[in-house]
Amino acid sequence: MLPSVSSSSENPNPSPLGLSDSSDFSQSQMDSIISSFVTFPDSPSLSIRSSFDRVLDNLLSSSDDSVQDQVIDRTLERFSLLLESTKRRFQKRATLHNSISWFLPSDLTIKVFSKLDTKSLMQVSACCTMLNKCAMDPSCYSHIDLTTSFKHADDRVLRTLINRSGKQLRSLKLGGRDAPGYIPSLFTSSCLAPLQFAGNLLRRLHIYSIGFMYIDSLLAPLSACANLTDLKIVGVNVLLEPIIELLAIKCCLIEHLFLDNFSQGIITYSTIELFVTNCPKLTSLTLLNFNLNEAMAGIIFKGFRKLKYINLSKTFEIYGSFLRVLGDRCRESPLETLILRDCYSLQEGEVVKFLNSIIAGNFISIRYIDVSSNRGLACDGERRTSKPNFPLETLKKKRWDVTFVGDFPLRPRY
Repeated sequence: MLPSVSSSSENPNPSPLGLSDSSDFSQSQMDSIISSFVTFPDSPSLSIRSSFDRVLDNLLSSSDDSVQDQVIDRTLERFSLLLESTKRRFQKRATLHNSISWFLPSDLTIKVFSKLDTKSLMQVSACCTMLNKCAMDPSCYSHIDLTTSFKHADDRVLRTLINRSGKQLRSLKLGGRDAPGYIPSLFTSSCLAPLQFAGNLLRRLHIYSIGFMYIDSLLAPLSACANLTDLKIVGVNVLLEPIIELLAIKCCLIEHLFLDNFSQGIITYSTIELFVTNCPKLTSLTLLNFNLNEAMAGIIFKGFRKLKYINLSKTFEIYGSFLRVLGDRCRESPLETLILRDCYSLQEGEVVKFLNSIIAGNFISIRYIDVSSNRGLACDGERRTSKPNFPLETLKKKRWDVTFVGDFPLRPRY
């Protein structure tokens, strides 16, 4: 029951709502009133909804507008407090139930959670207190993936997850990977700043389509990632030569590098030579849209002795003679994949020589070659051909294990 309304003669300082002052109640009395309200039994003859309507109508009927506003605000506030308290108790009950019925101990639960993708992990953490506690373990955040599947990720989300990882962060992916169209990134140019404090053990960093970045916004975090072995930067408008220089100085353990020269910046001999000299562990290299010439390609091809995968697609100035620079060790070259797609200056004759070298028994590890181009191959000076004369039948007989791709869909003009 609601407390009785006091007259002004009984209370010289009545509440503006006409209710007794809260100082007249003890905590036990208040608890008793709330308990009576919550435990009031359901009955067809007694409608709680109707009672609410009558009580509020009564309180609001004889008051001025300001007092009515106070009644409404207080009613909304107190029922909101009741709703929040009910939700908290429901979560406690769910946690207790999960603690009893969950069949895995905490350490195994954390192990399972550590295998989840980032989006699934955050969904699990919202289920109940018990699962949230397990999902907060730093080992669950050693691999953070905030790519296209996580559409609403931004700097705040990234910073929160990196902080949760503590010193466990090993892999970080962010941006619009595999997006069907251009999706504006929610990340800012300073999104990687937390890596300056948490990137020491980071091994994989992939950045996709996050727009313009100041070079220092990348160099400072990367300089703290001395154990980085896998770096991929695609669709980011930033100069890449300083990044290659930094890798050669700070990240000498690099094994996989994928750079898309979105900004069309230049690269120099000295940078290539420094990179080849200081990063001997490199096994996979992709440089797209770079202004590499024949000599630079030769330095790369000969210098990285463990190189298994190389992709120099959309390189304008290479002709293909760099494929012959290995000399005596071309037979034992570990190269498995060679991709030279849309290389405008690539010569038909150089590709033929390379294929003949493979047929002769060199490059025994090679398994995949792609020299496709929408503009054909260069041949006989300034002429181009869409029907190059490759020894494909012989290649198929001698090296059946090699897949050769040479698609030239459009006939070039002569």
